[in-house]
Amino acid sequence: MSKVTKIIIAGPRGKMGKETVQLVRETEEFQLEAVVDSKNAGKMLKELPNMPDEQAPVYDDMKVCLEETEADVLIDLTTPAAGKKHLELALDYNVRPVVGTTGFSEEDVERLRDKAEDKEIGAIIAPNFAVGAILMMKLAQMTAKYFSDAEIIEMHHDNKLDAPSGTATKTASLINEVRPHKTQGHPDEKEDLDGARGADIDGLRIHSVRLPGLIAHQEILFGGSGQTLKIRHDSMNRQSFMPGVKLAVENVLSLKTLVYGLENIMD
Repeated sequence: MSKVTKIIIAGPRGKMGKETVQLVRETEEFQLEAVVDSKNAGKMLKELPNMPDEQAPVYDDMKVCLEETEADVLIDLTTPAAGKKHLELALDYNVRPVVGTTGFSEEDVERLRDKAEDKEIGAIIAPNFAVGAILMMKLAQMTAKYFSDAEIIEMHHDNKLDAPSGTATKTASLINEVRPHKTQGHPDEKEDLDGARGADIDGLRIHSVRLPGLIAHQEILFGGSGQTLKIRHDSMNRQSFMPGVKLAVENVLSLKTLVYGLENIMD
């Protein structure tokens, strides 16, 4: 019989949180120990509206939860500010964090990686849990070796807090690792309306769309002499992220460092 992985989930009432609760319930080797929610402290998860019949206690303070709960992994699906705080607290208590929020700077990642390595425990920050989105980023980096002109259009639901998305920023970073630095468009181009050309990451442009009805979508447009190439990924629902969440939890148990991006644990 395989060892059971004891899990805390932060943000169980959100759409991603609900799917993750269900994933843990359905995975034989996972066990839900507690949840952290901004409300409902002192209740059991099953007492919350539209939640499964689960005897997991609800906390509104991550530090107290970590002190009182025996857990192997924290899955955090909250906000960028809370995610940073929760990740660091988890490391303090030797719980391996899997964080699905964005907004971590390069300095944040390096500092937290140093802390994880000092404690010799794993941590994963995943801007996107969709396996298809990770493949999209890998293909984009491969393509950028041959098409140096590219622009990214990322499209998300209108309740997303950050722009550009973490996936778009990560994609831009991967592309810029292999292409020569260049500023795209006419050297004398001028924006008659501020922001018309999108955000600029080392000469590569990112455009963010926020509309109701969308979930998570991204396309990278590549242009060359006499040809264009488009790489696109679409998540139609939050279930598309669950294989990636499961993959992250399984892999974080054997890591002794912080990994940023699921592409680093996929062959």
